[in-house]
Amino acid sequence: MTLRRGAARVLLGNWTGTSTVPSRTLYPHQWSWDSAFVAIGLRHLSVRRAQQELESLLAGQWADGRLPHIVFNPEVPYGAYFPSPDFWQSSRAGRAAGAPASPETSGIVQPPVHALAAWLVHRADPAESARRGFLERVLPRLTAWHDYLLTRRDLGGGGLAAVVHPWEPGMDNSPAWDRALARVEPDTGTFRRADLDHGDPADRPTDLDYGRYVRLVTAYRAAGYDDRATTHRFALEDPAFNALLITGELALAGMAGHLGRDGARHTARAAELTRRLVDRLWDDTAGVFRARDLTDGTLVGRRGVAGLLPLVVPGLPDDVVHALTRTLDGPHFRAPGTGLVPSHDLTGADFDPHRYWRGPAWFNTAWLVERGLRTHGRHARARTLREALVTEAGRTGFAEYVDPLTGEGRGARQFSWTAALALDLLHTDEEEPTR
Repeated sequence: MTLRRGAARVLLGNWTGTSTVPSRTLYPHQWSWDSAFVAIGLRHLSVRRAQQELESLLAGQWADGRLPHIVFNPEVPYGAYFPSPDFWQSSRAGRAAGAPASPETSGIVQPPVHALAAWLVHRADPAESARRGFLERVLPRLTAWHDYLLTRRDLGGGGLAAVVHPWEPGMDNSPAWDRALARVEPDTGTFRRADLDHGDPADRPTDLDYGRYVRLVTAYRAAGYDDRATTHRFALEDPAFNALLITGELALAGMAGHLGRDGARHTARAAELTRRLVDRLWDDTAGVFRARDLTDGTLVGRRGVAGLLPLVVPGLPDDVVHALTRTLDGPHFRAPGTGLVPSHDLTGADFDPHRYWRGPAWFNTAWLVERGLRTHGRHARARTLREALVTEAGRTGFAEYVDPLTGEGRGARQFSWTAALALDLLHTDEEEPTR
């Protein structure tokens, strides 16, 4: 009960009246996949508020279907966060691509967790969902979002969605992006990082990283955020991003069926995406999925937690599931200090237990791995991960992430998705997840 109350306090404290910020200090706007995870936890406190969380994010959707990774709060001063609305210039630079006149948003995206979140929120109280017409309103928007990813973002021609910025897969400075980013000339001296006002520089991406992030955005912005008019200097097919797209397609099929509509299109897309995911990104020798760099067509030679997250896909071949679970419990990802899953290979030369996505264990990826284990009937292993997540979330004051070796909380505290997902797992039993 103490943990439940603590998690609820975090979510209430980070609520702005229309949505939930990840952190009152470090992240003062609404982030895309953060809000999806927050809604999953909020459904246990208030289904109505969980619905509003998703609906407020969808209000920033572009006419081409993309769901931007940040929806900006106009009451927050520009200097409180970088890149701010005046950097993205969405309503002006993105007008041809369908950016809304208001609210201001970013021009890139984040992993498509939203359909899964909406389906879980609906399932928490179908009567309230029906009363408010929740599914009827979100289904066409979420379908348009997936259509955007499967058409305009099929940059490799292999049927998978590509990411065009390290912020898009959500694992900003993962070593998996190093080789691709090395081809990008960094912007220097034209921006000020507000994140260092609230975060330890040892935890955050480097200035060199940020210079390259800025360069990629300015090039995309100059092309009007038009994927067809842009020569992307960073383009990869990420396994976690596409795995979440598959689970989202299955959620859309469930929504359509509940509304008496034909969900066969989404079921078929999920099956085809699963086949392509395995064909293009599975590395049987390493026992992990890898990102594919579309500049040269090669698989990235790094093991990261993104390569384990396809466990959430129900239709994976049995041999792939067996290999993934062996990798999870092997030397690359078994962190005895916490029982969580490090974001990068513990044995890798570029592993760093403190620096953002280069090693620390995150609670949202642990939640996804736990769900994947249950999806494939690994209930005992899921239980140990669930217990570790809940324990570490409470012990660290709902930290943004933790050192996987020592359990030291790092990054922001009172972090929204940590609280939301701990709350969700407190309500989770060992039944197979709804597909």
